Amino acid sequence: MKIISSVNWVYVSVWATGAAQTIMVDHKGRQAVVGNYRKIRLAMMLLAFIGIGLSLYALYVEVMKESDAAYQAMCDISPSISCSKVFTSKYGRGFGIIGELLGDDHIMNQPNSIPGIIFYSLIIVLGETKSLKVAKVQRTVISLSNLMSAYLAYLLYFVLKDFCVVCVSTYIVNILLTTLAFMRVSALQRLSKIKTK
Repeated sequence: MKIISSVNWVYVSVWATGAAQTIMVDHKGRQAVVGNYRKIRLAMMLLAFIGIGLSLYALYVEVMKESDAAYQAMCDISPSISCSKVFTSKYGRGFGIIGELLGDDHIMNQPNSIPGIIFYSLIIVLGETKSLKVAKVQRTVISLSNLMSAYLAYLLYFVLKDFCVVCVSTYIVNILLTTLAFMRVSALQRLSKIKTK
């Protein structure tokens, strides 16, 4: 009877120790995933704020150039490397589409920088929740923004034959945001799996 009790006690002790170790591993794993998630979210917020800054600067340059034709922006480096040339072209408002469809004076025909500010602000708002569904919506929105970036890059290189430092910087921001959006969804999926264990 004592031997059986002793064996049972050892079994329970080993089982309890094993369970404790499993919990510790899961806790450490969860901490690592949470830490990684926080870094991803912080990087996305930083990039979105950079995007807002670039968009605000683009809007400033356009407004200044429209009020003073002699205005020289910092991003106007040479005749072939000029952001104000791009911002003041017909493609600098309504993406060159709305003006053609609805007219240049239509209220929807705004500088491209305004939808940019709205877009990056939306990314910040969507990043404020740990919801996997919202993260997937954010990932989709950011991924679609790359289609617009590709369209604008095409116009920049083949139509306007110009290099715009601000424009290219926003394309890079969007590509980085896309990568991080996929990483964020993956981190949230791992977190949800850890919670269900």
